[in-house]
Amino acid sequence: MACVIGAPSSGCGKTLVSLILSSWARYTGQTIQTFKVGPDYLDPQQLSTISKNPCRNLDLVLYGHKWVKSSFYYHAEKTDLSLVEGAMGLFDGLGSTSIGSTAEISKCLNLPIVLVVNARGQAASLAPLIKGFRNEDPKLKIAGVILNNVKTDRHKNLLKEVLESINVKMLGCLPSSLAMQLPEKNLGLAPSHEIHNLQERADKWTLLAKENLDLIRLKELLVSPEKHESSYNYYEINNYDSKSKCAIAVADDKAFHFSYPETEECLNKLGFNIIKWRPLNDEALPKEAKGIILPGGFPEQHAHELSNCKRSIQSLKDSFMKLPIYAECGGMLLLGQEIYDVNGLPHKMAGLLPFKAKEGRLKVGYRRMRAINNGLILNCNEKISGHEFHRWELLAKTIPNKSDCNINIPWEVKGWEGKSIKEGWGNDFLHASWIHLHWPTNPNILNKWSSSIKRVKD
Repeated sequence: MACVIGAPSSGCGKTLVSLILSSWARYTGQTIQTFKVGPDYLDPQQLSTISKNPCRNLDLVLYGHKWVKSSFYYHAEKTDLSLVEGAMGLFDGLGSTSIGSTAEISKCLNLPIVLVVNARGQAASLAPLIKGFRNEDPKLKIAGVILNNVKTDRHKNLLKEVLESINVKMLGCLPSSLAMQLPEKNLGLAPSHEIHNLQERADKWTLLAKENLDLIRLKELLVSPEKHESSYNYYEINNYDSKSKCAIAVADDKAFHFSYPETEECLNKLGFNIIKWRPLNDEALPKEAKGIILPGGFPEQHAHELSNCKRSIQSLKDSFMKLPIYAECGGMLLLGQEIYDVNGLPHKMAGLLPFKAKEGRLKVGYRRMRAINNGLILNCNEKISGHEFHRWELLAKTIPNKSDCNINIPWEVKGWEGKSIKEGWGNDFLHASWIHLHWPTNPNILNKWSSSIKRVKD
């Protein structure tokens, strides 16, 4: 069956409950597959670490219903248990709508919902809150409620009476404790590699599960679905170009780690050999690499180290306009003139693109793009969707011109309710932008990338 872990809003404890259940599953010798609603990178890192399986994003806006169903069933049927961690509030989707929301994922996959509620300071008020979510959409099934921040047995008993009065199952009460606190950063949870005592936390989460959750009922809800008509290898949905047997260097270290597991998997399926490149270790690019991918991350936290990684930066300079380079968000910042670190101090980067970068206001949301030039990943007028999520502002930015190695602006970008802007840098060897893309659901990207790599190879 599997279930969705939802909540009335962000901050109620969805991730915590998902981690607690994953820790308990592993402790008891059961395999578990986790999923995350939306384009999140940070929650999936922690879920992947605890579950020992790559967490998979389910995004109806970017991937569509067919891909979401295929991905879910293809991976879920391979493990004993499965859960889907929701995003934001249960019905929160695009703008003021529920499009792409956790509720929509629940309906798409026909999964029951376990609602996690922050019960601090509540008793009888819990009833109208739960009834409102239960009655909002009759197609949804709320299987029960886990209450968070329940401090005393008296509080627990009061809440249990309230839930019984509206015929809703209590699936557990979690106390307030230090073990329940997850470290955060400016974009959400801290990356898993920054949590040094994660295994110790997992042991405590397992104990919390055994002491505070109805694990008999929750296990019934978590049991993975049996083989489904949609559970075929979803990488075969698209018709990819022929295989290309050569290497791609992908930046992967503490500064650059925002990536979807499916990207590497589909590139492997195409025949590419993925080589992990660690700029922070001052590694030169692998000599056999015919292309470079620079994912997002937190380069500002390692700006001083990066600026002193002479071999890494020089090898990027040597490869510029000779090898295809794809750079997203934080990866794009590595190609700029300099970035300001968390203390406001400037540090030189590769100096290949005409901008400096410093912390700015939050920019987050789905984006729609239309290519306005032929480039590394799209042809002119092709359309695609992506996601933007950062706190950066570009300074000393100049408009590309013909003297800049024929670098153009690759596309027009539009938010679902915003104006179109021209953004990024690109040509046949370069695509650098704020926008995060999901390559496996965009065969045009894969085919263009493959063609570019073949051109280098030949």
